[in-house]
Amino acid sequence: MLLNNNVTEFILLGLTQDPAKKKTVFFFFLLFYLGTLLANFLIIVTIKTSRAFGSPMYFFLFYLSLSDTCFSTSIAPRMIMDAFLKNNTISFSECMIQVFSFHFFGCFEIFILILMAVDRYVAICKPLHYMTIMSWQVCSVLVVIAWVGACAHSLVQIFLALSLPFCGPNVIDHYLCDLQPLLKLACTDTYFTNLLLVSNSGVICTVSFLMLLFSYVIILHSLRNHSAEGRKKALSTCISHIIVVVLFFGPCIFIYTRPATTFSTDKMITVFYTIGTPLLNPLIYTLRNAEVKNSMRKLWSKKLISDDQR
Repeated sequence: MLLNNNVTEFILLGLTQDPAKKKTVFFFFLLFYLGTLLANFLIIVTIKTSRAFGSPMYFFLFYLSLSDTCFSTSIAPRMIMDAFLKNNTISFSECMIQVFSFHFFGCFEIFILILMAVDRYVAICKPLHYMTIMSWQVCSVLVVIAWVGACAHSLVQIFLALSLPFCGPNVIDHYLCDLQPLLKLACTDTYFTNLLLVSNSGVICTVSFLMLLFSYVIILHSLRNHSAEGRKKALSTCISHIIVVVLFFGPCIFIYTRPATTFSTDKMITVFYTIGTPLLNPLIYTLRNAEVKNSMRKLWSKKLISDDQR
């Protein structure tokens, strides 16, 4: 497939070509990325070191923070450096690696969000059987399935990208390598490839989104039979999950469920779910979860005390 490809590198135009605006992009997105790393690192370390987080919900939250960190890292460092440098070229191999990693960790996050919804459904609707249904063996198997599913999805994306012949322009009007901007550069009819893209990425996003919404409707409906305190606690958890779902899936569905056309707003919408969501996820989960916040305070206060004693 690569023998007919005359392009060895691509030029990423980024969010803007204005030198002054590029400095702004560099500064703000560097802060966003560092904030994403710090926030998710705090959650990962807190869950791993605190004995209070032994439930499946925190087991999945750990992997959500891990996927957020990796998902953001597959995009943000390159984007930040391109805003700082004048020559924004990316080799063909690096472009394909970014396509794979971007879709791998993005798809893995989708599956983790589904598992978190399943966990909340069982905890609220089947509380007496919760630990039996969501045992550690079951949770571990589900996470492995999520890894395998994400890998299969990413391999499909790579196959579609490698099947495209590039023989002319190599300028990508975007800040990352993805199938949608690459389709514009292919010197062949991309109708069938775009159809496969929609049936893969588009269907995964749309079906997952509908499944999640349906699961939370069932959960919210079942809260009628709970006490006022139980309803308040469950509602708080579900609302935080729903916010994350809408913020992540809304832009994804807009990008991946339409014909091979591009709009001027595409790059900013992509920024929202590739850079914004990984930063918002840990903030939403920690700010709405008193247990996580208290454990973080205890953990890091102990850390500071032990450092002072040294």
